[in-house]
Amino acid sequence: MVDYDVIVAGGGLTGTIAAQAISYYSKQNLRILSLDKNPEHLPGRKSGPGWTCGDACSKEAVDFMTERIKIPWTRPEIEHDVKGVMAFSPDNETAIPFDGEGYMLNRQKLPEIQNARTQKMGVDFDFEISLSGLIYDGTQVIGVEGTDMKTKQPYKKTAKLVVDAMGINSKLRNGLKNSTKVEREIDRRDVETTGRHIMYFEPGKQDLAQFDPDYCIIHLDQDIAPGGYGWVFPKADNKVNIGLGVEQTLLHKRNARLGKKDNVGSLMKEYLDRNPVLKNPKFSEDESDIHNNTGVYSVSVRRQNDCMVSAGYMLVGDSAWMPKPIDAGGIGPALIAGTIIGNNVTQAIEANDVSEASLWQYNLDFIKEYGYKTAGLELFRRLVQTMTNDQISYGMKHFLGNLDVESISKGEHPDFSGLGKLGMIIRGAMNKTVASGLKYTSGQNQWLVEHYNNYPKDPSGFDDWNKKLHKTLDESVTKIASFEK
Repeated sequence: MVDYDVIVAGGGLTGTIAAQAISYYSKQNLRILSLDKNPEHLPGRKSGPGWTCGDACSKEAVDFMTERIKIPWTRPEIEHDVKGVMAFSPDNETAIPFDGEGYMLNRQKLPEIQNARTQKMGVDFDFEISLSGLIYDGTQVIGVEGTDMKTKQPYKKTAKLVVDAMGINSKLRNGLKNSTKVEREIDRRDVETTGRHIMYFEPGKQDLAQFDPDYCIIHLDQDIAPGGYGWVFPKADNKVNIGLGVEQTLLHKRNARLGKKDNVGSLMKEYLDRNPVLKNPKFSEDESDIHNNTGVYSVSVRRQNDCMVSAGYMLVGDSAWMPKPIDAGGIGPALIAGTIIGNNVTQAIEANDVSEASLWQYNLDFIKEYGYKTAGLELFRRLVQTMTNDQISYGMKHFLGNLDVESISKGEHPDFSGLGKLGMIIRGAMNKTVASGLKYTSGQNQWLVEHYNNYPKDPSGFDDWNKKLHKTLDESVTKIASFEK
């Protein structure tokens, strides 16, 4: 007799959404346990400094969850409404609007409310549990083990199925023993380091390129945030979530180019100091922010794991590297995947079959809803990372049209395949490299989308599909690197 039907390992946002979805789809007929490394008064915390995040989420993703599992998000977990995103070029001459309603969340209050809601849905919780690995019966995952930090005693719980929502550095995924299909460790080039502050400020100079109470501001600048971007997201007329993300190898190159020794902390200080709108900024001491007003953390910027299931085991959220490759936004994919997985888990357990083949549909369902586009966005991100500030500014000014903006707003790769030789000449020979790169990645994206739409219907076709994927990605990465000048 197992202890539970399902163990959700990881009590963060994705884990609680998954637990809620399982409870909803099973009509509360399954025994579900949610495990969290944090104390009960700080549920779902990513690290010591808090819930490091941009806090932004699209209304579309929230509606996806609400429509399917009837979970609403209201105040106070929603702190501020926004109309969309404005992306500014390095020279600040081009501003591209990505319209689409969204929310700024309070990440400290959200898990408190989430957990209370989850407990009302019949889910059990156990806090301060440090997990070290999975328990197996032959090739079948049957539980988790670790240490109960409250008692310092060994901890073991068994279940028919384990859902891994432990984050980017999940020990469960890294030590997985029953699959050759699930990738275990992420390439460091596919990880960005992010720093973020939540602050109140006095209004300084009015400049909507630096702060807009209605829009999330993004600054693309290889000197400010090499390989990533800076952000200024409004939480009120005088309150801001400000941060930036960098790719470490590109930060080292930037430092060498400029003769500096900056790290994320010093870059954050420079980014904050140069903002003329944010006068006398102070860390928020609100009760709802006090454990979360500053922090540094890592986030993945690649496609989701090529396979997200094995016998008795499933990946979701940051554990599956689901944040959007183009902007590292993780809340939207988490809501989609957490909702989807609830139905897949319920069907597998009700069928009394948690084999790899039985769980395989989860791969297909996520790819259909979201995952089909992530590999193309990964290549687009790599291309932008090769560009200089002048090239980014030129490309944003001359190559991005309304349809491209609409595509990016939807999280899709824009279609630059129509950029021919004539267009390159007309738009400037000196930026032929930019046009060539955009045209190439667009063509590769079309192939990748088609390839993902042909994801194998069962495990038997995976190896061949995956070999073709990696061959194309490896060739693409090499080609994209050749555009860097």
